[in-house]
Amino acid sequence: MAEAAAIRPIIVIKKKVSHGGHHGGAWKVAYADFVTAMMSLFIVLWLLNSTPQIKKAVAGYFNDPKSAGKETGSAALGAGETVSIDRKNVEKLKEEIEKAILQQKDLANLSKQVEVTITTEGLKIELIEDKRGTFFDSGSAKLSPTGEKLLGMLAGQVSTLPNHLLIEGHTDSEPFASENGYTNWELSSDRANSARRLLQQGGVGASQIAQVRGYADQYLRVPANPMDPSNRRISLIVQWVDAPAPAPGAEDAGKEGAPKAEEAGGAKEAKGNADYAKPIADAAKPDLGAAKAAAPVAPVAPVVPEAPAAAAKPAAGTVLPKPSMMERVKALIPGKKK
Repeated sequence: MAEAAAIRPIIVIKKKVSHGGHHGGAWKVAYADFVTAMMSLFIVLWLLNSTPQIKKAVAGYFNDPKSAGKETGSAALGAGETVSIDRKNVEKLKEEIEKAILQQKDLANLSKQVEVTITTEGLKIELIEDKRGTFFDSGSAKLSPTGEKLLGMLAGQVSTLPNHLLIEGHTDSEPFASENGYTNWELSSDRANSARRLLQQGGVGASQIAQVRGYADQYLRVPANPMDPSNRRISLIVQWVDAPAPAPGAEDAGKEGAPKAEEAGGAKEAKGNADYAKPIADAAKPDLGAAKAAAPVAPVAPVVPEAPAAAAKPAAGTVLPKPSMMERVKALIPGKKK
C-alpha cells in the first residue's frame, strides 16, 4: 500500500505554440491587382504587334459588342473562319501564297509555273505544266509528288476561307490517243477532280468547292500555239464573296424586262408631259369670273306690287261677323281706311 501511494500519476503538459497571424487578406487583393495589370500589359503588347485585320476586329467588338461581326482576329489572313477574301484584302493572300512557295526549297524553282492573278471571278491560282509534266503524269490524271505537295500547301492556305472555290482543268489541242473514246474532255475533267480530292484531303470542305470544270482545249493559254505545253494547266479560283454569280435565266429576264422598262419610261414621260401641259391649258381658259365682273350691269326695273285682288263676294246665305265698336268709330273718322 505504501508503494502504491508513493507512485504519483504522470501529468503531461502540452503547450500550444501560436504562430503569427496572416495579417488579414489585403495581400490577396494586391496580388490579384498585380496579375490583372500584367495580363492587360500582355494584351496591349499583343495588339500592338497584330495585323490590321485583328485591330479592326477588336475595335469593332468594343464599338458594338452585340454584333456578330464580319471579321475575327487571326494571326494570318485566312486563319479565321469568318475572314473572307474580297477585293480589299486579296493582295495579302496573293503575297502569302507566293511567299509560301518561295520558302519551300523544292517548290522555289516552280515559281514560274505557278501564276497567281486577280480576275473578275476572284483570285486565280494556275498550275502550268511544262514538257516534262510537272504536276501530272503525261496523258494521265494522276498527280505527281510535286503536284501533291503544291496542292497540299494551297489547301492549307484556302481551307479556312469562307469563299467558294472553282477548279478548272485545261489541256492542249493535241488529240488524246485512246481506243475507248477517252478524249481531252475526260482528261481535263479527271485532272480537275484529282486536284479536288487532294484539296479535300488537305482540309478543304466539300461545301466550299462550288464547281469542278473541264474545258479541254477550249480556253488556250497560248492561242497562237495550241500545242504549247503551257496550255495544260489546273486553275484554282477563290471566288469573291461580294459578287455572287447571277442566277440562271437572269440575263433572259433582263432582256424580256427591257421593253417593259421602256414602256414604263414612256408612260412616265407622257405623264410628265401631261402634267407640264396642264397649267398651260388652265392658263388658256377664259376667266369667267373676271369677264362677269367687267360686263355692264343692266338697270333693274322696279318691282311694282300687284294690286290686291278684289275681295270675293260672300256666298249667299253666309253670315258675316259683326264689326266691333272700334271698327265702327274708325269708319266714321274721315281719312281713315278700313
